[in-house]
Amino acid sequence: MAMLEVTDLGISFGGLRAVDALNMSIEKGGLVGLIGPNGAGKTTVFNMLTGVYRPTDGGIRLDGQNLVGVNPQKISHMGVARTFQNIRLFSGMSVLDNVKVGFDYSVRYPLVDSFLHIGSYRKREREMDERAIDILKEFDLDRQYDYKASNLPYGKQRKLEIARALATNPKLLLLDEPAAGMNPQETGELMETIQHVRKKYGVTILLIEHDMKLVSGICEYIYVLNFGRELAKGKPADVLNNPEVITAYLGE
Repeated sequence: MAMLEVTDLGISFGGLRAVDALNMSIEKGGLVGLIGPNGAGKTTVFNMLTGVYRPTDGGIRLDGQNLVGVNPQKISHMGVARTFQNIRLFSGMSVLDNVKVGFDYSVRYPLVDSFLHIGSYRKREREMDERAIDILKEFDLDRQYDYKASNLPYGKQRKLEIARALATNPKLLLLDEPAAGMNPQETGELMETIQHVRKKYGVTILLIEHDMKLVSGICEYIYVLNFGRELAKGKPADVLNNPEVITAYLGE
């Protein structure tokens, strides 16, 4: 059974058919790209996978469990995490606290302890600090743990967003244009980071990206959307040399 199974997925907004009859299958541990021109429906797919939008039709299953109609918080608890095209960090909070936000759903202690900072509160907070630092080390951010998130360079803010997503202990990690706005050196570092994260945490990754060097460099399989419908799918070399895909991107 695939980790993620999407069958005949579609959504309409009024008279607009944003995504139509999409089928995807991603095996556990896979690293798959979802590409297409601007407005092709890629982020809309992510919004359906995370419960932000409810599909008009079709199915979504994660490890055999239905995700259609499930609220975003529960989907997160079921093992789906995402980043966003536009960075959405808590800019006034520290790097460490941004990661700790991802632990909140799994941390429990008595209300009195949390108010008075006694008992299990101190122990759990210390454990969270240690776990957060361990994750930050994977992104070479541990030495900036006390920086405000807004004071990090752009490329490191992108990495911090991925670190925060990993703090939820996901099975499936959705990356929405992780290389957007990065220079070539930052993109190269990001490629290494994504590959390391998959190996270290055993997470399945689906990413949206316009940087074809990144896509062809790390993705094992690619789905291409155009006007909400599947245009092509397959190995990167085959897909990126497909005349229909080239035409869709160049508008010829």
